[in-house]
Amino acid sequence: MPAEPTLSLPWPGARPLPAAFFDRDAQLLARELLGKVIRHRVGGQWLSARIIETEAYYLVDKGSHASLGYTEKRKALFEGGGHIYMYYARGGDSLNFSACGPGNAVLIKSAHPWFDAISDAQTLATMQRNNPDRLGQPRPPERLCAGQTLLCKTLGLKVPEWDAQRFDPLRLFVEDVGERPQTIIQCARLGIPLGRDEHLPYRFVDAAFARHCTRNPLRRGQVEGRDYRLLNAEGGQR
Repeated sequence: MPAEPTLSLPWPGARPLPAAFFDRDAQLLARELLGKVIRHRVGGQWLSARIIETEAYYLVDKGSHASLGYTEKRKALFEGGGHIYMYYARGGDSLNFSACGPGNAVLIKSAHPWFDAISDAQTLATMQRNNPDRLGQPRPPERLCAGQTLLCKTLGLKVPEWDAQRFDPLRLFVEDVGERPQTIIQCARLGIPLGRDEHLPYRFVDAAFARHCTRNPLRRGQVEGRDYRLLNAEGGQR
């Protein structure tokens, strides 16, 4: 989807997603965001990661923050598609984008470092410094963004700076780089407490990166049709 004419582009040919892209059903948005690239400018570098795992949330969903009601902290969830909603999860920052309809949103669950002419291999060292392992050593690239808080730490995304903000093509945006998953895994979300609609299949994973997401939905013991479904890029069952 092309950028809106009024946007100032960070470089010629950049393709920031317009606000209209996010103004759609949360599950559809969660699927369509797979393969898109988050770009965050830190100093003179663009730190980038391809989205490989998302979760959809609705106002009526007991597992959503919005179901607890409107507050000033949650206002981004009620202001239409394309707002950034960030919060702390287990002490780390988490990134969400509002979808169509009050209270509906998509959590960016995990990603994979992305390198190209804009974000070259030198950005890997920056991301590894941002998010070392428990021993202070560099994490392998495939583990840098393997979880919602690891993703934010790696890209330098902080709640105080970005919560309730709109995208800024000169600092933070999501780009269409022409990548789309061939197969999408649909399954139940992670970490939802019992009795909070934990069964709803609102988690979506790019099958090519299943081993590198928060928790592999294709791990041993998981059964297709019971624990997950396989979808094509358009969302139809394979």
